[in-house]
Amino acid sequence: MNLEVQFKLRSNPLYLNYLHYNSYWYKILCRDPFMIDSFILEAKEKLGLRMSDKISKTLSSFEMISSILSSLK
Repeated sequence: MNLEVQFKLRSNPLYLNYLHYNSYWYKILCRDPFMIDSFILEAKEKLGLRMSDKISKTLSSFEMISSILSSLK
């Protein structure tokens, strides 16, 4: 595997964990190191690390707190 790809993977432990459970990416990244961007996009999508995922989690937390506060009144 390309050193640059290894550095990108080791910079985020979540990527390594995703790579561990989705081992088919080893073969893909060894054969074509330019697929690292596709790997990162897939990992972010599956792990819920995209900005839209974070916003939806925050909104759902806010709605839950709001419902708890309204039930206490």
